[in-house]
Amino acid sequence: MLLLAAALLAACGGPRKGEPPEYYTVRSGDTLYSIGWRYDIDYRNIARWNGIGRDYRIDVGQRLRLRPPPGGAVPKAPGRAATPTKKPLAALPPAPPWTWPVDGGRVAGPVRQPSGGVGLRIDGALGQPVLAAADGKVVYTGTGLLGYGVVIIVNHVNGWLTAYGHNATVEVAEGATVRAGQRIATMGLGTGQQAMLYFEIRFEGTPVDPLSQLPRR
Repeated sequence: MLLLAAALLAACGGPRKGEPPEYYTVRSGDTLYSIGWRYDIDYRNIARWNGIGRDYRIDVGQRLRLRPPPGGAVPKAPGRAATPTKKPLAALPPAPPWTWPVDGGRVAGPVRQPSGGVGLRIDGALGQPVLAAADGKVVYTGTGLLGYGVVIIVNHVNGWLTAYGHNATVEVAEGATVRAGQRIATMGLGTGQQAMLYFEIRFEGTPVDPLSQLPRR
């Protein structure tokens, strides 16, 4: 059982530091969404702490603050509404009507990372369709998240996001609007050369057990 747990954790990228660095320098391929996902921070907080506008634009080489400034003073971005205070998981706003991101497959999970991340490993067949779990907008595609392989992040209503890792192919572009059940990728190889999808649901950067959200099979 210990070996199985270690293998599952390795599939999800292993441990990450519990506290983000105070500053982060933007690299090629980064977005606020991918940076927030990497450090379990609501992307809107990163924008607020750095005076970034509603377009969430960042540039390579830009130095971003990843922790609240001392005293709470933050640069003001024109037209930006105040970021809502993060709610406890017991008081989450309504989630979209979730659907499973894979038809069939063997579910291993929830998989828990030492840093607090929670996701599902769903084993299947190479090239099997990966489906959007709810209506939303694709905000990131790429390989910038260690341990996720080729990953897609989709932004949904009310601060909810989903991630789909270890894809063989990506069939949607950043900025695309997707519908629940729409094919967005095909399943690739994960740990041990096993065809699999690693799937996460998050609310404002905080991981939520997908089995508590997805409908019963």
